[in-house]
Amino acid sequence: MTNEAHSRLDAGDVAAGGDITGSSVVARTIGRGLTRAGAARIDGIDLLRGLVIVIMVLDHVRDYFHAQAFSFDPTNISRTTPLLFATRCVTHLCAPTFVFLSGASIYLQKANGKDIGSLTRFLLTRGLWLILLELTVVSFGFNFGAPFFFLQVIWAIGMGMIAMAVLVRLPASVVLALGIAIVAGHQLLAGIDAMRLGNWSGAFWRLFMEPGPTMAAPGLAVYPAIPWLGVMCLGYGFGFVFLQESGRSRRTMLVLASSALVAFVVLRLANGYGDPARWSPQASAVKTAMSFMNVSKYPPSLAFVFVTLGVSLLLLPALEKLHATAQRVLLTFGRTAFFTYVLHIYLLHVLAMLSGVLAGVPARSYLDFLGNPVPHIGVGFSLPVAYLAWVGIIVLMYPLSAWFERVKRERRDWWWSYL
Repeated sequence: MTNEAHSRLDAGDVAAGGDITGSSVVARTIGRGLTRAGAARIDGIDLLRGLVIVIMVLDHVRDYFHAQAFSFDPTNISRTTPLLFATRCVTHLCAPTFVFLSGASIYLQKANGKDIGSLTRFLLTRGLWLILLELTVVSFGFNFGAPFFFLQVIWAIGMGMIAMAVLVRLPASVVLALGIAIVAGHQLLAGIDAMRLGNWSGAFWRLFMEPGPTMAAPGLAVYPAIPWLGVMCLGYGFGFVFLQESGRSRRTMLVLASSALVAFVVLRLANGYGDPARWSPQASAVKTAMSFMNVSKYPPSLAFVFVTLGVSLLLLPALEKLHATAQRVLLTFGRTAFFTYVLHIYLLHVLAMLSGVLAGVPARSYLDFLGNPVPHIGVGFSLPVAYLAWVGIIVLMYPLSAWFERVKRERRDWWWSYL
């Protein structure tokens, strides 16, 4: 193992993927960054995280700019178009990649010498901090209205970290087995209805197992914590791959990715267990393919996890072939993942409101955006305009994220670990 593989992973940058140190998965590097502890980062991990951030922005831009965002589900085969369907499906890569990399980051902290007590304390406090931000800064940014708790990927990562504060005391193989059991088995509990469990039990079920309106406060629990904990456990269990020698790491990832994609195809062809959404032949080959690919994210089904993580692991080594300029942009976003995540929420919401007002849409249509979606039906622009808005927001975000990257690189105060 190289000296780089032994360099300590700093605990400060775990949010939404975190720092990962070890032997390089991507051979060619551009402006290699440092962790909070001063160790070299793996550019391939930052590139992948940066890519899924860019894709995630597309999904949220579609929500705020596309006129049909609240009219129907973009994966509704009977109403959607191939481009709209593909626009939505490609963004499915984001959450599982973030959560998986978070688990891998935690494994590498432990493997590179972080003592268990410090790691446990950090995971617990970091998880609680992320949940607090999800309930306040992030939820308000999405809604611009009365308190509305919008529990998404930051909530899932925060709860996952709290659970991992305990699980890191177990062997990685046990955590991996737990992850497999959760991802493969939570569908067996899908028949339990939160509305029939009573107030307290139902509220717990919505937060941890079944997506839907929160029962104790106004809001939506979109990412129930336990199914996503399974994905984080997979990342932890496979974290050893990032400590392998570069060539071996690529080969292992190729095997894992290929196996996951083959398993996805087998599950979908069987059309049984593995996803509650069955596919069926449609009037055209394109729509049949759309039906086949229309897997369930809420909560993440076994088929969903197979296809998304399979694609992500294939992309990881492939990103080294990008042009240097594209790599520079993705590295910046990947190294400032949480800052860029919060930034994009406020930037796109404000810009959507301004563009709507200029187009004659009342500003109030963009307030209480989630709590009262009715005024948003039919409000917005065509899908090509939404794509232009996506490009524009990426361009606007880059200098701000680059500034934050520079500040983060220069400052070594402990509290930067929480930003």
